[in-house]
Amino acid sequence: MPEYQAPLRDMRFLLNEVFDAPKLWSENPRLADVVDPETADAVLEEAGKIAAQVIAPINREGDEHGSKWHEGQVTAPPGFKEAYATYCEGGWGALGGDPEFGGMGMPKMLVGQVEEMIQGSNVSFGLLPMLTAGACLSLKAHGSQELKDKYLPNMYSGQWPGAMDLTEPHCGTDLGIIRTKAEPNADGSFAISGTKIFITWGEHDMAENIIHLVLAKLPGAPTGPKGISLFLVPKFLVNEDGSLGERNPMGCGSIEHKMGIKGSATCVMNFDGAKGWLVGEENKGLAAMFTMMNYERVAVGIQGLGIAENSYQNAVVYANDRLQSRAPTGKQFPEKAADPIIVHPDVRRMLLIMRANTEGSRAFSTYVSKWLDLSKFSDDEEVKQNAEAMVSLLTPVVKAFLTDLALESAVAGQQVFGGHGFIREWGQEQHVRDIRITQIYEGTNGIQSLDLIGRKIAANGGAHYKIYQQEINDFIALQVDNKAMSEFISPLKAALANLTELTEWVMDKAQNNPNEIGASSVEYLQVFGYTSFAYMYAMMAAKALQNKGSEPFYENKLATARFFVKRLLPRYISLSESVKGGADCLYEMDAGQF
Repeated sequence: MPEYQAPLRDMRFLLNEVFDAPKLWSENPRLADVVDPETADAVLEEAGKIAAQVIAPINREGDEHGSKWHEGQVTAPPGFKEAYATYCEGGWGALGGDPEFGGMGMPKMLVGQVEEMIQGSNVSFGLLPMLTAGACLSLKAHGSQELKDKYLPNMYSGQWPGAMDLTEPHCGTDLGIIRTKAEPNADGSFAISGTKIFITWGEHDMAENIIHLVLAKLPGAPTGPKGISLFLVPKFLVNEDGSLGERNPMGCGSIEHKMGIKGSATCVMNFDGAKGWLVGEENKGLAAMFTMMNYERVAVGIQGLGIAENSYQNAVVYANDRLQSRAPTGKQFPEKAADPIIVHPDVRRMLLIMRANTEGSRAFSTYVSKWLDLSKFSDDEEVKQNAEAMVSLLTPVVKAFLTDLALESAVAGQQVFGGHGFIREWGQEQHVRDIRITQIYEGTNGIQSLDLIGRKIAANGGAHYKIYQQEINDFIALQVDNKAMSEFISPLKAALANLTELTEWVMDKAQNNPNEIGASSVEYLQVFGYTSFAYMYAMMAAKALQNKGSEPFYENKLATARFFVKRLLPRYISLSESVKGGADCLYEMDAGQF
């Protein structure tokens, strides 16, 4: 199998040239003393090494061996515990954490690149620090000072990783019907009882403690989502001096047997009066949990991107090595028995789909990370509010569109390998299996699509969308006299006009038929995604044109941008027609006729 190598050149291009992150950092008082180009470059370089040399080598064995459950105890695959210790010793879990509690305070634009490397090298491993980072965000935003002081330093260090406990056997998306209960104790804590399922890394042997954030209902709580509270429930209780005390009455009843991410333990967790502490206000737990969930949704999009990049790297190596037939234009390597398959148009088509999907996804996730940083670090209230609107609008697109494209890319990579892509030793079938879950967890992609058009656009009359639309129009206006950019600007302008018209069409139809939102949502998000990628590629092309001729990287970037515009962007046309097919045809048959 080819070895994973972090795509550092592309990451640096996005940070330093396309989005000019160093300027953003230097102009922000809260970041100027935290990160500069040299620091960022060193972080990327070292993260690339640990991803390639420590985490990637255990990916295949993690899939083959899997996590093991025995009498409530879960053992991680061989090498995971040692790799996690190395990861923690390097302080990687603290990268984006609050400095008040031992974090480094790095911006998401940089942290997101590191996350891609970790997830791309070994997604089963990467789930543990990803969930811990999200748990830290919720605790930092909503926890009491006592809880933050007690838990955050050890969570940032990785000594006490986190887990998120939402789903129950009878409910997933509809969390309002959870049954897990929280009974008040005399000392101000709560006794948590119930069962949670699909808890990633809910139990394992890689760390001395595990901090669970658990959704539960208090006695007399309102029905539905308004009656949910959030609780911090540690695997081992923590004494006043910070040492670990007795085991909390909670445990892992079993682990799931899964299609992919087999290296990670997906647990059934049973809470039998386990001691927990309220995070945030009573009955406001869903809002507190969504602080974590929104982070995780961006992280899941990056997760899909990372695995797709790994698949692309494998496919490129194989396509250059595998000899089959001759090129349509004649022998390219006459000294060999046949030409490498990369000479064939269809193989190039598949590789370019993969490349265009991953480079567009990397640009878009970095772009959204920029808005996350502005919402977190800006002291300008108007900038902050604008950034929060953009994050709200774009988060479901990052999660759903990037993971949909990631699966398309991995399947294309598997197809490049032909029969070898279907057998385990080459690793491509693992990428397909591992990516599949990214379209399902942290809110299925169907739910993300509903969130985009229903909550983030229609519910506010398109206010957030208009901010995004105006930004793209402003960029188009800046390039109007740049003839070299016309091949990218004209398609972007047409795609944006179509998206605006489609947005108005859906909102208008939904006024008379509530089903129109759900009927159009998936295709609408795809149109939104392709239009957004057209914007990303136009921005990248503008920078590549400025540096054309200085190194092959820029010519390659322009070639990828042209492929996207000519071969992938036109998909928005058929998708838009699907949306306009309307909802009525979905309801012509009764349920029993299915």
